Amino acid sequence: MDGKQRKDIYPGLGVAIILKKDQRTGKQTEGVVKDILTSAPYHSRGIKVRLEDGQIGRVTEILR
Repeated sequence: MDGKQRKDIYPGLGVAIILKKDQRTGKQTEGVVKDILTSAPYHSRGIKVRLEDGQIGRVTEILR
């Protein structure tokens, strides 16, 4: 899954995100969702989340 639908994301889920500073390179960071920051049900570039370690970015992939 690509992380563009808010309904697919919930706290405790393992995800890969792109941090703001890494948008040019596309470097992904893996972690566990703590908070969902995007209120819209869909976002074309990915739902914005806060990971348990405090990093904030847009979900690019949901890890299984």
